[in-house]
Amino acid sequence: MLIVTVSLFGATVGQAQNSPPQERIALVIGNSTYMHVSPLDNAINDAQLITQSIRDAGFSVTLLQDATQIDMRRAIADFGRALRDGGPETVGLFYYAGHGVQSFGTNYLLPVDAGLTDAADLDLVAMDASSVLRQMASARNRTNIVILDACRNNPFENIRDLDDNGLAEMKAPTGTYLAYATAPGRVAMDGTGQNSPFSYALAEAIQIEGAPIERVFKDVRVKVIAQTGGVQTPWDTSSLTREFVFRPGKQLSAEEMAEQQLWNSVAKSRDPVQIMLFLRSYPRGLYQDEARAMLSDVLELELKGGKPAQPVAATPEPDAPFVSTAPAETEVQMLEKARVSGLKEDYQSYLDAYPDGTFKELVRIEIAGLEGKETQAATSRVAATPAPEGLLEPASAQPRLDPMFFNQPLTEGPSEIVGKTILEIIELSPLFPPIDGLPDAAWKNRSCSTCHKWTRDTLCTQAATYIKEGGARALRKEHPFGGSLKRHLRLWAENDCK
Repeated sequence: MLIVTVSLFGATVGQAQNSPPQERIALVIGNSTYMHVSPLDNAINDAQLITQSIRDAGFSVTLLQDATQIDMRRAIADFGRALRDGGPETVGLFYYAGHGVQSFGTNYLLPVDAGLTDAADLDLVAMDASSVLRQMASARNRTNIVILDACRNNPFENIRDLDDNGLAEMKAPTGTYLAYATAPGRVAMDGTGQNSPFSYALAEAIQIEGAPIERVFKDVRVKVIAQTGGVQTPWDTSSLTREFVFRPGKQLSAEEMAEQQLWNSVAKSRDPVQIMLFLRSYPRGLYQDEARAMLSDVLELELKGGKPAQPVAATPEPDAPFVSTAPAETEVQMLEKARVSGLKEDYQSYLDAYPDGTFKELVRIEIAGLEGKETQAATSRVAATPAPEGLLEPASAQPRLDPMFFNQPLTEGPSEIVGKTILEIIELSPLFPPIDGLPDAAWKNRSCSTCHKWTRDTLCTQAATYIKEGGARALRKEHPFGGSLKRHLRLWAENDCK
């Protein structure tokens, strides 16, 4: 049986990579070679495997193998002292692999020198598992993890009052996560290979970057059920109030965070117009492949007679039935040819043959993406060619504008936006379609805030991308209100979005 306990006293464990590193301290014990009861094949192997896995996750690990009762008591006391010395930000982890039993609802860990003839002597020859929790709680550190892989079989099954299988369910205070390798009272497998199914799956899942502990053990549960044919089902319960992550993922930039938030909203809606607008905004973004695949799926669902994916602004005529006409076989073949080759010429051939085809919006997005790559490549070639001396425009020749404020009218740009504030502009309708060929009903007489869900905070986040590295490239991208709005947004960001 394996139990995991995570205690949080109020800190967020998953930290960004540029945050001060947490001190992580671990004690790992593996007992295999027992003197008076049956040995275990994989306990030490599992302890070594988990040691390597958590070391990779930033833990300083003390590994103890085939420990006697004296060894275990001393090591656990030293572990508690190290946590107390480490301070409140220290993360503590205890892992035990070996024999474990329960008696009257209390769980005991067995040292290799444990010998027993009567259940009454159990607390004299074994370690009460709760003593580990008490040592860790005394440190008042923010995060503690206890892993007990200790219910592979009952070595004292012939002793009265020790005939219960597995370990008993343990209670823990608020802010605690408990996970069992199998349900309370059941026996987990030791494994026929070098490691137990649970420990092997856990060592792999710990390495997933950015995965909260709930996801780690969900992945473990799925793998163990599959490997054991459903005989062993890991079980867990949680009263966590903060997130814990073994391996924090890469910190996203402000632009990437804005893209992620927008994509989460778009993906949830599965609206083809929203997906196309997203691809227009991030043609080479983090989610372009996922977005294009979803757009293709949505369109194919519509063609097969599924729920029609109508534009957001479309208002059907009363009693007008939806008619879905499947594309001709030649149209599908031309699209597949273009998607396989990836050539702009093949996509253009599709549009020439089917200007009002079923997949015209998808094809136009692909063409725009390919043209963007061509432009980027051409720009890179030009940038790599030194300009003749004397032709570079001096910085002093570039116009400088006054600071921009949120409630300040714009002084340049199309007549539709001159004299209006940023707040007023985002409630206007675009001056031209955000995506070439987008139906008028999807953008005309509709405010941009309908799609982007703009607020002052999200606008500030977007504006900040224009002053970061690569901001000049973002400024060059066409905008339905013209480039002047982006330039004013940049000035506003430079003025701390006042």
